[in-house]
Amino acid sequence: MKNISVLPADTYTVINKTVITDKDQKVLTMLYQPIIGYTATSLYATFLDDLDKQEVMSDDLTHHHLMATMQLKLEDILIAREKLEAVGLIKTYLKKDNINQYVYLLFSPLSAHEFFNHPILNIVLYNNLGKKEYEKVLNYFKVPRINLKDFEDITSSFDDVFSSVRGTIMEMNEDITKRDSNNILIHKGIDFSLIISSIPEDQIQDKCFSDEVRELINNLSFIYGLSTLDMQGIIRNCINEKGLIDKTLLRKSCRDYYQFENAGNLPTLIYNRQPEYLKKPKGDNSKWAQMVYTFENITPYQLLKAKYKGAEPTDRDKRLIENLLVEQKLPTGVVNVLISYVLKVNDEKLTKSFVETLAGQWKRLNIETVEEAMRYTEKEHKKLYKIKNEKEDKKEKTSSKKEENLPAWFHKEQELQETTSEEVEEMNSILNELV
Repeated sequence: MKNISVLPADTYTVINKTVITDKDQKVLTMLYQPIIGYTATSLYATFLDDLDKQEVMSDDLTHHHLMATMQLKLEDILIAREKLEAVGLIKTYLKKDNINQYVYLLFSPLSAHEFFNHPILNIVLYNNLGKKEYEKVLNYFKVPRINLKDFEDITSSFDDVFSSVRGTIMEMNEDITKRDSNNILIHKGIDFSLIISSIPEDQIQDKCFSDEVRELINNLSFIYGLSTLDMQGIIRNCINEKGLIDKTLLRKSCRDYYQFENAGNLPTLIYNRQPEYLKKPKGDNSKWAQMVYTFENITPYQLLKAKYKGAEPTDRDKRLIENLLVEQKLPTGVVNVLISYVLKVNDEKLTKSFVETLAGQWKRLNIETVEEAMRYTEKEHKKLYKIKNEKEDKKEKTSSKKEENLPAWFHKEQELQETTSEEVEEMNSILNELV
C-alpha cells in the first residue's frame, strides 16, 4: 500500500476489464466477503453500478460521489479499496495533478474451483468461517459426480457436422470483452538464486522454477510465514524424478511444516483470533481447572520441553508429536493430555506404538476437549487397573496392591484438594513457557 492522500474532490474512472455473471455474485458474497468484509464487497458493487449501459466504462466521478452513495467516511472507503486490491478484484492507477485522477480497473473474482484451490484465499476463508461453516459453503459449490462408466460417448465432432469452405482469413481481435481475473500480488523476498544454487544441477530441469512455480512458492511462503531457508529444505524434498517440483506435495509439505511448528493450527492473518470453542470457561480455581488451563494454553512442544526440564526434545519425539497433530489431526490440548498421560504411566517414555494406539482410539471416539481427554484417561486407567489387580489377587492370593504412579488429575476428589507447592511450581514452570 502506498501512502497517498485522497481527497473527496479527486476524480476517478471505473474501467471494466471483464464480464461479471450471476455466479460471480455468489462467489463474491459467499467466498470473498468473509475475507474482505461487507464494505469492500459493497464498494465493488458500487463500482459496477458506476459503469455505463454497456458496462464498459464510467463517467468521471468524484470520491465525494462514493461517500454520498455509500454513506461512508472516505477513510473507510479507502480501507475497503485496499482490500479489493489485495485480493485481486481491482487495480488502481493514479495520475497526479491539482486534482488527482484515479482509474479503477475491475476484474472478475476467481471461479469457485480456483478459489478453493488457491494457496492463500482458501486457507484464510477456512480460518474466518470455521470448519462447520466452511464445509457448508464448500458443499454449495460442489458439483455432483455422475458415473458414466456404462455409457458410450456419441458426441458429434465439428467436422462431423460442418465441412470446410474457402473464406477470408480473419485476424484475431484482442479488444472484445472477455472474462479476466487478476493475480494476487505478494511482495515476499524469497531468494530463488540461493534456493537454486543449493540444488545440484543434475537434479532439476531448466523449467523447474517457472513463473507459475515461483508465484506458488511466494504465496506459500507468505501464508505460512516461511523464510528462504525454510522453503529451501521443503523444496528439495518436493522435486520428483522428472526434475520438477511436485506442486501438490509442496502445498502439503508447507502446510504440514506450519502445523507442526504451530501446534496443529492453520495459519491466520493478523485480524483473526484463535478459536476458543474447545476451551473450558474461566472461573473455576480448583486444581483440576488449573491443569485444564495449562493443557489448553501451551503447545505440545512447550509441554514436552518442560518435561525435558528445559532441554530440547529429541527429533524422534518431535516427529511423533507432528504425526498426532498433522496425520491424526488431534486438537492441541488433547495431544498435551496424551503426552502427559503416556509419560506418567509409561516410565517417562513416549513409546510410538503405545502413543499411536491411544491417538487412533481417541480420534475414533471424537475426543476434542482437554476435559474429555482427562476424564477418559481416568476412566480407562481405573478399568485397566482393576483388571490388573484382580489378576494379581488370583496369582499372589493377597489384597495388598502396589500404588501406581498416576497423573495428577486422576481421582475426582482431587478437584477439591489444595494444590501442593511442588505441583504449583511444576504448573508455573510450564505456564512460564507461554510468556
